[in-house]
Amino acid sequence: MGTETGTETGAAAEAGPGVVVFAGISADPIDTAAAWAAVETAATGAVVTFGGIVRDHDGGRGVTRLGYSAHPSAGRRMGELAAEVAARHPGTRLWAAHRIGELAVGDHALVAAAASAHRGEAFEACRDLVEAIKHGIPVWKEQHFSDGGSEWVGSA
Repeated sequence: MGTETGTETGAAAEAGPGVVVFAGISADPIDTAAAWAAVETAATGAVVTFGGIVRDHDGGRGVTRLGYSAHPSAGRRMGELAAEVAARHPGTRLWAAHRIGELAVGDHALVAAAASAHRGEAFEACRDLVEAIKHGIPVWKEQHFSDGGSEWVGSA
């Protein structure tokens, strides 16, 4: 996963444009601590993280695992969406990764982090980032149910 190399301090970071530290697709497990560490700086007074975790049920049916597939453009599109979110949230630092491949119950499918000088901006930016990703990237999941059935769900 990448890192952003610019340095921001004090009021300049608060007033400047939002920064996308990382946004991409990962076949490897996502490290939530790395997401937090990537957005936190001396100028950030708040870090908000989101973890989309594979749960054991959906629509009244037991879920045993998920399989995520992505279009080759998914990583690029995720970066574009994160940049749009950063433009709407000045002074924030954003990080997001979406898993692909086979995931077990309890695995992180999506991790997002937003940091800002103040908690309100961090919460708003993190929610905006998650919603943009969930509705805007070409990623599909196949849910495998405990009754042996499965179904595909598209996110974009």
